[in-house]
Amino acid sequence: MSSKFSSTLLLLISILMSIQLLASAGNFYRDVDITWGEGRGKIQEGGRGLALSLDKLSGSGFQSKNEYLFGRFDMQLKLVPGNSAGTVTTFFLSSQGEGHDEIDFEFLGNVSGQPYTIHTNVYTQGKGNKEQQFHLWFDPTAAFHTYTIVWNPHRIVFLVDNSPIRVFNNHESMGIPFPKSQAMKVYCSLWNADEWATQGGRVKTDWALAPFTAYYRNINIDGCAVSSGASSCKSIGSTNNAKPWQTHELDGKGRNRLRWVQTKHMVYNYCADSKRFPQGFSAECKSSRF
Repeated sequence: MSSKFSSTLLLLISILMSIQLLASAGNFYRDVDITWGEGRGKIQEGGRGLALSLDKLSGSGFQSKNEYLFGRFDMQLKLVPGNSAGTVTTFFLSSQGEGHDEIDFEFLGNVSGQPYTIHTNVYTQGKGNKEQQFHLWFDPTAAFHTYTIVWNPHRIVFLVDNSPIRVFNNHESMGIPFPKSQAMKVYCSLWNADEWATQGGRVKTDWALAPFTAYYRNINIDGCAVSSGASSCKSIGSTNNAKPWQTHELDGKGRNRLRWVQTKHMVYNYCADSKRFPQGFSAECKSSRF
C-alpha cells in the first residue's frame, strides 16, 4: 500500500468518523465538570465544544462526571497551533489514589514547523513505563481529528480517526498487570511542561505567545458507568448482545493499518529502548505488536 494512498484513505476515514460522532456525540454541559483553571476552560457551541487555555499563571482542565470500568471513549481535538513548545494537551483515563490505573493520550507541543508528538502510556497499579510515541501523518492543529481509547478486559486500543496506532493486550497470563479492576474517569487538560515536553526540555514555552488554546469537540462515551460500586453493564466479554467495543479486536485491515502507522510514524517504543532497560524488556515485548 503506497504512502499517498494510505494517507488518502485515512483522510476519508476521518471525515466519516466526524459525521458519525456528530450524530452520536454527548454534551459537555451534561457529561463533564471543568475542575481547574479559574475560567480558562469554556464550554462552547451549546455544549458541543470546549476550549482550554493556558497562560503563564495557569492551565486548565476538565473531567467526566461519571467513572467507567471499560468502554469506548471518543474525543475530537484541535491542538494548539504555531509555536506550541512546552505545552501538553491531554485526553486520558485515570482512577484515583495510590496504585492507580491510567490510559494516556498526551500531545507534546513543538516549535513552529516541527511535528507534535503523540505520547501514549498505560499504568497498572501505579506502574507505567509502557510508552510509545508517534508523529502524525497530518497537521493536528488545522482541523479537528478524532482520538479514541477502546478499553475492554482483553485489550486497550488507541485509535486516531478510527485507525489503530497501538494495541496493549492483556498479558496477565505472562505476569503482566492489566487495568481491569479500577473504574476510571475521563480527564483532559492543557498545561505547561516545558521542563521535559519539547525536545527533552531544551525548548521552553514562549509566554509572549500566550494564551495558548486547545479545542475539544463531540465527546462520546459508550461505557460501563460505575456508581456505588455497581456497573451499568451486566456482563463484559460475552458475545450475547455485546457492543462492538466489548469484544473489539483488529481484523486483517486493522492490523495492516497498525503496521503502517507503527512502521512509518512511531518515534519511540519502550520495547526497543535497551539503554533505558538494560536488564531486558518487559515480557509482553516478545509478543507481536500486530
